[in-house]
Amino acid sequence: GKLCKTYRYTYGYRKIAALMKQEETIGINQVQRIMQKHSWQCQVKVKKKNRPGSAYYQTGNHLKRCFKATRPLEKLTTDITYLYFGNCRLYLSSIMDLYNGEIVAYSIGEKQDTALVLDTLNRLDLPKGSLLHSDQGSVYTSYEYYQCCQKKNVIRSMSRKGTPADNAPIECFHSSLKCETFYLNKAYKYA
Repeated sequence: GKLCKTYRYTYGYRKIAALMKQEETIGINQVQRIMQKHSWQCQVKVKKKNRPGSAYYQTGNHLKRCFKATRPLEKLTTDITYLYFGNCRLYLSSIMDLYNGEIVAYSIGEKQDTALVLDTLNRLDLPKGSLLHSDQGSVYTSYEYYQCCQKKNVIRSMSRKGTPADNAPIECFHSSLKCETFYLNKAYKYA
């Protein structure tokens, strides 16, 4: 029980048995029985479940990590991140022009939803055939987002699942924004 408490119930019986073997001779099965008897279970991370029901408009990775553009608004990347203002959590949706790394449109909202990314996209007049790259989040695979891109004649591109490096410039910007502004200056309050 002492080891379980020491490691705040994050280890299962195999890890506890390995730690106990360093001090005493005890078998893995005996450790498992003792832990089960006293209900000393490790806390297991709950897996996310896919939510069926909403339309799913996925597309391929047309950007292919080619983060250089030859003219403004040729290639853009977009993402959402969260920011804390005191106890309030807000979401920042932003679009970056890969030509010069400039944030050309952004919106802040209380919900991470399709309306937030549509608001961001609608703040921008894009030339026909602009490439807009995002991750595969539900807001970017929604029917409404797909329709808006179609109306604006924007070519959608999406990162491969679980590959944030495919969207590195905007991920890096959001990380720097949080580190350099919000984490260093904890005094920000939601107005």
